Amino acid sequence: MDNNKGNQTGQECIEHKGLLEKLTDEQFNRILQNHNTFLFEKGEIICSEGNEIINFLFLQKGLIKLLKTGKNNKEHIINVAKPDDFIGLLNFFSRSEYLYSVTAIEDSVVCGIDFRLMKQLLEENSGFAMDIIEKISLAANDAVNARLKINSRQLRGRIAYIILFFAEHIYGKDHFELPISRKEIAQLIDMSTENVIRILSEFRKDKIISIDGKKITILDHDRLKRVYELG
Repeated sequence: MDNNKGNQTGQECIEHKGLLEKLTDEQFNRILQNHNTFLFEKGEIICSEGNEIINFLFLQKGLIKLLKTGKNNKEHIINVAKPDDFIGLLNFFSRSEYLYSVTAIEDSVVCGIDFRLMKQLLEENSGFAMDIIEKISLAANDAVNARLKINSRQLRGRIAYIILFFAEHIYGKDHFELPISRKEIAQLIDMSTENVIRILSEFRKDKIISIDGKKITILDHDRLKRVYELG
């Protein structure tokens, strides 16, 4: 990640809900003096797989995708993160480099706290360390559960899952602009792009959704949920 990218100061970046409440005033002030805010435009790379971890990162605003490169340089989208989610948390203790790449899929604001300082604070403050460990556990559970929900369903169920994911967990409404392409949907739910296009078209013909370019409107939320549940 480019440390100079959109570097700003400001306490609002580190006033993350529940993240720093176990710190002492002195520890909080150390973070205040050693944090940065990074601004990324849609499509910009936030960090690349294999790069050294230099900041503890969380997303303040926007949306990002986490990518892993597999065989034949094929990209797989691991997850889509929303505001208040952490970036790179799963390998924070185990590796010194990122295990995946992160790219903005909307204009995004990312907050960063110096990696070495975070480790110092975790050693000094057991309550703070337990909070971070709990968040790592929850992030791991969410990642496993999301993959199980996808892998246990057929093609129509997977497409229903991704539409409901954006409607319920990202935007909180049934009308939204899909922030990722058909190809990226395919990468996220392990399908071909052709199948994604075909099933979206089927949903439209069945009047479950309407599609206008990237704009999606769920016309029948109950039917879409049934498609997802039946898999």
